[in-house]
Amino acid sequence: MIRCASAVVLALALSATLARAQDTVLTVSVPSADVYQGATNVTPVVGHVSSGTVLPVLRDLGSWVKVAWPDAPDGVGYVHVTMGRVGPADGNAPAPKISRRAPVAPAPPATTIPPTQPAPAADRVAPRGQPNPRPISHILGVGGLVGSMNNFGATARAWRKNHLGIQLSFTRDAMTSDVAPGRVTALQVEPGVMYALFDRVSDYVWLRPYVGSALTFRHQTLNLAAPLALEPASDNGTGFRVFGGTELTYAGMTQFGLSVDLGYRHVPTAFPGFDPKPLSVSIAGHWYIR
Repeated sequence: MIRCASAVVLALALSATLARAQDTVLTVSVPSADVYQGATNVTPVVGHVSSGTVLPVLRDLGSWVKVAWPDAPDGVGYVHVTMGRVGPADGNAPAPKISRRAPVAPAPPATTIPPTQPAPAADRVAPRGQPNPRPISHILGVGGLVGSMNNFGATARAWRKNHLGIQLSFTRDAMTSDVAPGRVTALQVEPGVMYALFDRVSDYVWLRPYVGSALTFRHQTLNLAAPLALEPASDNGTGFRVFGGTELTYAGMTQFGLSVDLGYRHVPTAFPGFDPKPLSVSIAGHWYIR
């Protein structure tokens, strides 16, 4: 008897949960809304819906909603919430009318967009809550970084559609030694290139693994404290750095990318006893303004 009652309670709870999950809909309020393959506008567009279309929401991701879309490779699509209103379903509303992407004749090669390429910038949706919204495409980002060896500074990063990127960082670090007196501070500029291996987009995050290399222009200054206080000695050197890491973007905040990378840096030793560690770990955050 107890088992039977427990089964009934569990069934009612699951039914209530499923009913709540199916009660949320997105009502399209723009003339035409794009349906994307993933929860970011760098994924291909798999269809379009017209104004007034009511889409049952499978999952609410904050800035995006997940909807059923048979034309997509995995049977689901994603629509940005700025394309309509998210709310409870109206039992008296007419049945949903979804306009799937109609087949079109092949376009000339010069204007064809391969399915693996992101949608044109003009078709990308804009972030919510901005009076003059601008498309998000992860083209240019600025931010800061922190790393091992008391390393910190500013960084800028730009990506192209073919997964190539460039990065420029300005950092400062400081070193002390167990075998030599004083303290060495260093300023360095590192221009570099990167290549993104692939894009992995899920319901909540967008992962972009990358590898890269950079030139290192380093200016070092040795300061000696009392009683050996002398004029600071300086030196300039050039080296290189190779690195690899991953950039992570959360679906609810698509303009911000958080990166963690591991790198190997080789620079000349200007002052005996102050040898920079070749391996380093850095964490960087970029706010994409384009």
